[in-house]
Amino acid sequence: MIKAHIVKKIATDLNLKDSEALAVVDAILESMKEIICSEGRLEIRDFGVFKVKERKPRMGRNPKDKKTYPIPPRKVVTFKIGKELKDQSLVDSEASSPEATPPPPAIS
Repeated sequence: MIKAHIVKKIATDLNLKDSEALAVVDAILESMKEIICSEGRLEIRDFGVFKVKERKPRMGRNPKDKKTYPIPPRKVVTFKIGKELKDQSLVDSEASSPEATPPPPAIS
């Protein structure tokens, strides 16, 4: 799903014009960005936590010419899914359900 789909869904659910829904979505996303940048963490109960983590410097390697080069430290935003969303999530339940994994082949 992309931002345009979210805007359309909100406009339909709340009986808003697309332009009004776009303003709502933009305001929410902008607020989220500001909070993550200023505080380094944004927790939305039962949904999840966005957190800024620092990646350590490391050595990388170009697979074509096998040369190594240093990769500097950098900050990345991570997301940890909340318990309620995880319980509803099809992503985790399909991957971890016993029905999703095929049985081992029979030995004859």
